[in-house]
Amino acid sequence: MSDLVRHDTDRNRYVLMRGDREIGKSLYELDGGIIRFTHTVTDADLEERGLGSRLVREALDDVRATSSARIVAECPFVARFIAKHPEYQDLTTR
Repeated sequence: MSDLVRHDTDRNRYVLMRGDREIGKSLYELDGGIIRFTHTVTDADLEERGLGSRLVREALDDVRATSSARIVAECPFVARFIAKHPEYQDLTTR
């Protein structure tokens, strides 16, 4: 069974799904031209397998592809991810 990240615009979140099961989510708030990532979590039984990084990477890729919004990483996980991956740092200065 493969994992899939989907954008749930009605609930302002990106969700990592494994089949019908939600195994991770990254929540955000919209504030004009800013997308403020506030919280990211993955299933505790599946931590340390790179799922959070995959979720955040795909969320940021989606923002880049579909929006000109600036990212504000209030979520510590998203902030660490962007700090470790300089190719995403431009999203914080748009």
